[in-house]
Amino acid sequence: MKKKGYNTNDQNVWFTSDEHYGHKNIIDFCNRPFDSVHEMNKLLMEYHNSVVGPKDIVFHLGDFSLVNDTEKVYRDYIDRLNGIHYFLRGSHDKWLKDKNAPYVIEMVVNGQHIVISHYAMRTWPRSHWNTWHLFGHSHGGVPPYGKSFDVGVDCTDYFPLDFQGVCDKMASLDDNFNLVRK
Repeated sequence: MKKKGYNTNDQNVWFTSDEHYGHKNIIDFCNRPFDSVHEMNKLLMEYHNSVVGPKDIVFHLGDFSLVNDTEKVYRDYIDRLNGIHYFLRGSHDKWLKDKNAPYVIEMVVNGQHIVISHYAMRTWPRSHWNTWHLFGHSHGGVPPYGKSFDVGVDCTDYFPLDFQGVCDKMASLDDNFNLVRK
């Protein structure tokens, strides 16, 4: 991956969104298969750590936690998760406070241009060249659109999705509607 500030040095790259750590009501809102917020938090961390290595890069596309206490979010969740973490702002990320967390990131992973954000976009930078777009927020309520899909945990069996998984999914999707054909 080549992008100033996001150097992977040939590390694995993962994408996820909408974990909602510490958010009891998300279980009912999204019909998640957990009996309690404690069980949800525990299993999300177990699933994450079962696939993400300590030196892997993880992009969280918003709504990581509804807990407003930044120190608690680090102590209870982030510090217990494998990987090097980058956070995008979502609609419930007050814990980020004044941390440098963008709303959109453009990157290149293994030669593939990808635009990531919490919110789904109809068009995105370079979409006319069939670039990819990953988003969250919709908890599976927004279907894929061209080379764009929801990587939130509600769509990925509660696991982060690695770059190869993104490639596999993109191979099954239509080209972007605005693709410029040569």
